This record gives sequence, structure tokens and C-alpha cells, in this order.
Amino acid sequence: MSVVRKVARPLLASVFVLSGLDALRHPGPRAAQAKPLVATLAGPLGLPEDPELLVRANGAAMVTGGSMLALGRLPRIGAMALATALVPTTLAEHAFWQESDPAARAHSRTQFLKNLGLLGGLLLAAVDTEGKPGLAYRARMLGDSTRRTAASARKDTRYAAKTAKREAQLKLAHAADALR
Repeated sequence: MSVVRKVARPLLASVFVLSGLDALRHPGPRAAQAKPLVATLAGPLGLPEDPELLVRANGAAMVTGGSMLALGRLPRIGAMALATALVPTTLAEHAFWQESDPAARAHSRTQFLKNLGLLGGLLLAAVDTEGKPGLAYRARMLGDSTRRTAASARKDTRYAAKTAKREAQLKLAHAADALR
């Protein structure tokens, strides 16, 4: 792992781990902010209509995903979990379009844009293969290799069959000559 990854992953993950721990310990204020979003999305998504429970679950996802990313253990999965947890958090906590006070709107918009920047970083972390080919590439190469091996095997089989046929014809010709 490069030095940049060793430093960048924990830096990116730290805000999520701390925010997730806070959500687990003190879900009340966040649950109040999340209540309208939970009321809107709980039914269609089949989620419980308990904002406090969902805030705690989101916090647990942030702690888990942040730890995975920071420690480099399944960091791509951890980054995707964080990205998934960040979207509802951002919508619930930083809905600047609903603010009437200009100062509060500006602050909320700044936080919203900060979270969009974090989301961009998480998406980059989710696709970072550390210079190694991704699964799709490796699967494609395996398929190509299998096709090449099968084609080579067919060619070798045809050659072996032709050679065996020629040898059999020569043996028959020698046997016929010996009988004369």
C-alpha cells in the first residue's frame, strides 16, 4: 500500500468514525432532524418508522465502514458503506433549501457541499484497486485466457489426429509392402 493511501484513508475515515460514535451515543438531536426524511422514506423502503433506531443504525454503519476504510480491511466495501450512509445524513442534516434564515442557509449549504466533497472522496476510494486490476478486468482476462486455451487445445487435437492418421496410413502401407 502506498504512503498516500496509508495516510489518506484514515484521514477520510476519521470524520465518519467520530460522527458515527456520536450518533450511537446521542441519537436524539439527529433523530429530530431525521424525522421528516424517515416519515417520507420509511414506507417505500420498508424501513421502521423509528428515527432514533435509524440514526443509530446509520451511526453503526459509519463506525464500521470508517474502521474498515481506515484500517485498510476491505476498504472498497467500507467506502461504499460510508457513501451509502452519508446520503441520508446529508439530506436530513443539511437541507439548506428549507432554511429561511440567510445565515443558517449559508452554513447549511456549506455543510451540504462539504458532504458532497466527502462523497466524491468515498466514491474514489470505492473504486481504488491500489494499482491492481479490478474484478471485472480479471474476469475478462480469465475468459480470454480460457478461450485461447480452448482454441489451442482444438488446434493441437486436430494436429494430433492428422499425425495419427498419417502414421496409421504409413504402417498400413509398410504392412502391405511386407505382404507382397
